[in-house]
Amino acid sequence: MTEPTSPLQIPDYRRYWVARFLAVFATISMVVLLGYQTYDMARADYGMTRPQAAFQLGLLGLVQFVPLMLLTPLAGLAADRFDRRRVVLAANLVDCFIAAALAWMTWQDALTLPIIFSLAALHGGARVFNGPALSAIAPNIVPARLLPRAIAFGSIAWQAGSVIGPFAGGLMFEYERALPYGVSVVLLLLSGGLISTIRPVRAKHEGPPIHPLRQMADGFRFVTKERFLLGCITLDLFAVILAGATALLPVYARDILYVGADGLGLMRGAIALGAALVALGLSFRPLENNVGVKMLWAVVVFGGATIAFAVSENFYLSLALLVVLGATDMISVFIRTSLVQLYTPDHMRGRVSSISGLAISASNELGELQSGVAAAMLGTVGAVIFGGVGAIVVTALWAVIFPELRRARTFAVKYDEAPTRRTAEAIEESEPAP
Repeated sequence: MTEPTSPLQIPDYRRYWVARFLAVFATISMVVLLGYQTYDMARADYGMTRPQAAFQLGLLGLVQFVPLMLLTPLAGLAADRFDRRRVVLAANLVDCFIAAALAWMTWQDALTLPIIFSLAALHGGARVFNGPALSAIAPNIVPARLLPRAIAFGSIAWQAGSVIGPFAGGLMFEYERALPYGVSVVLLLLSGGLISTIRPVRAKHEGPPIHPLRQMADGFRFVTKERFLLGCITLDLFAVILAGATALLPVYARDILYVGADGLGLMRGAIALGAALVALGLSFRPLENNVGVKMLWAVVVFGGATIAFAVSENFYLSLALLVVLGATDMISVFIRTSLVQLYTPDHMRGRVSSISGLAISASNELGELQSGVAAAMLGTVGAVIFGGVGAIVVTALWAVIFPELRRARTFAVKYDEAPTRRTAEAIEESEPAP
């Protein structure tokens, strides 16, 4: 039997890919519309000013982050102890309930800000379990040599869902506000059905059983001791916390660019389109050389695009800048995700993925909080400019604090049969040429 040359030749991976696309389509459109409804409700129903309503978007991010922060150790442990498919299925069912509740309450015009915040917090709890388990499935169903391409293809599924979901959701929302939430219920059920058809996926364990508390502590200890992993994870954390323009897109859609919910869908879709185009290119021609330097420069350009978007008052220019923002973010995400997965032994991938997921979620949700607070203090445009400048400054600092990032040459980082012995071929002693 010939060895597969592409992840898409593996049936389990194809089902995984479609399931991921459907779930992202459903959840991203749901979250984007929640943000729009929060801001619109704060302005129209509660009579809040623009800064006060923008602050509600920050609170929306905060209530999603709190369960992420509290449950991350348990989520990583669950992904490493149980069948990863079942963990994903459980999270999918919770999101189904949330989507159904939003559909019903929107239809009945019964939504209030406290209800939105409660459902958003529940979604944060579901997502913290879904992320590590779903991320840890891919390395178990594709050969290690195909993992970078599998990650790129997986990013296409994510970004395609992120493009189509908000755009379609915005159009459906303008036609009938409850419709996109009802569609999300159906898509999440289909995604769960596909995940259930993948062969059982459990982490590989060696030696005697380890107490759960010790397993959780080992995951954190592993990340903090591996400076390379720590640098990758925290770079995204602090850069995106600051450059949180996405959180304030409802403000731009309603009160700056005046394009409404369907325009908001286009803006969110533009970010994902840029990311999807880069992911498509990387799936056929992955980056191979000086990956660490390219990751750092991608974050710098990301910050620059954020600054330019902040001052743009032309909708089409803003869309173009958001495409650039998404493209550069995808380069950084692709490199970081590949290195983190390849630099982690399988028996710890769930826990390390949960910690990485916490950093990503913290950067998103705390970024929303930071943006909401900054918008209340500096105004919307000032807050986005501040974030873009901050992302550039953080990148410069991380290039100095974590020189391992600059020295990362290739993706040839792997663990051999014994999880404690690694070959760090991606790290070279000499600095890359300027």
